Amino acid sequence: MKDVIIIGGGVIGCGIARELARYTADIMLLERGNDVSVGTSKANSGIVHGGFDAKPNTLKAKYNVLGNAMFDSLSAELDFPFRRNGSMVLCFDEKHMDGLTELYNRGVANGVKDMYIIKGNAEIKKLEPHVTDAAVGALVVPTGGIVSPYEMTVAYAENAAVNGVEFRFLSQVTSVTRDKGGFTVSCADGYCEHAKVVINAAGVYADVINNMVCDEKLHITARKGDYVLMDKTCGYLADHTLFQLPTKMGKGVLVTPTTHGNILVGPTATDVEDKDNVNTTAGELNDAFVKAVVTVPSLSRRNIITQFSGLRAHLDGDDFVIGESSVAGFYNVAGIESPGLSCAPAIAVDIAESVAAKLGLAKKSFFEAKRKGIPQFSKLSNTEREKLIDQNPLYGKIVCRCEVVTEGEIVDSIRRPVGAKDLDGVKRRTRAGMGRCQAGFCTPRIMEIISRELGCDMQEVTKRGGVSNVVVGKTK
Repeated sequence: MKDVIIIGGGVIGCGIARELARYTADIMLLERGNDVSVGTSKANSGIVHGGFDAKPNTLKAKYNVLGNAMFDSLSAELDFPFRRNGSMVLCFDEKHMDGLTELYNRGVANGVKDMYIIKGNAEIKKLEPHVTDAAVGALVVPTGGIVSPYEMTVAYAENAAVNGVEFRFLSQVTSVTRDKGGFTVSCADGYCEHAKVVINAAGVYADVINNMVCDEKLHITARKGDYVLMDKTCGYLADHTLFQLPTKMGKGVLVTPTTHGNILVGPTATDVEDKDNVNTTAGELNDAFVKAVVTVPSLSRRNIITQFSGLRAHLDGDDFVIGESSVAGFYNVAGIESPGLSCAPAIAVDIAESVAAKLGLAKKSFFEAKRKGIPQFSKLSNTEREKLIDQNPLYGKIVCRCEVVTEGEIVDSIRRPVGAKDLDGVKRRTRAGMGRCQAGFCTPRIMEIISRELGCDMQEVTKRGGVSNVVVGKTK
């Protein structure tokens, strides 16, 4: 019997796994995909919200402010990209300036520090020179930030694994039943395990898991958001994360830099019945871009390098459901939509402490709190590059030209704890294939490396697991 089973390998599940790994316990994480960060955690805005948007006295507000404050130390400990770039909410009409004051007051109520309002386009352009001339005021939130969400999730997972957490992939949970001493968890692959405590962090499927066990039923709507990613050549167009002040005409979209120097535009918001529907549509992508140009008029479609869609878990009731349910030992972390990424560190600590107290877990005498990421060849000096190549000649072989990713990095991404198994897994860990050509050049070579490292045929290599095979046969 396991002490704890965590269902879901997103940033919440992996964060909880890492924090629980501080205690002496037998912990397993079950994930329906073939890797961590394959759901909501891989396709979102990557924003660490300041905390001014959530309604006061909600779980969203509480965990947003607590989680935001943890990112500096956490990113240093786990070595994932994070930058406190600050955020701005732009107002385009003098008549709506009171809306900025309302957000400011809400932020104060939530405990957000150092916010201020500026008036006049000239003042705005001192901070953001490429913002539209139509902007008349802005709420500035210096505590806002940006993070690489999939790299954060991978960092959590690797650190959890090093500290003893067991990860099991391709294990879609089909039933959770209460039994004597705990729960029986069964999976579609035939795997069955018993646990004293179950933690439900299943994203858009968290309602399905909850409803297997609890009389209090939950309902989650998958809310799809389309995004547009711009080339690094236009990364100078925004430094802050730029929001549009919500009006009766809608919430607008954001324009934000990424931690790697791109510009990201989006998201749209469309409720979908299919919880796996991440298909982009021409109409939504166009809507996102047109709204973004309202903020930064010099954005150009010719700088678009890719477009994608992600899902948010919108729970009826519009707030998170976090903590032990009415069924003793069954914990929910459900409805984690925006600002869920910002809240993740604080939620992980709270849940881990609650479960540890319930089970009477003792803290380990030694916990490896630090994790070192893969060396990024593109960011090293020539002296550092030469030293790294001396240690491992594979770092002298460039595979992805756009992002300057070496064979050494790709091999490392596969061999690490909870390593990559497919093209997207390598991409999330190294950025190989994320550049301007979008893997048009490097795909065959990365496939060769995956094939060699995993001991599989090239025809078995997939883009993202399942039936996403890239090649189907040999021509000669």
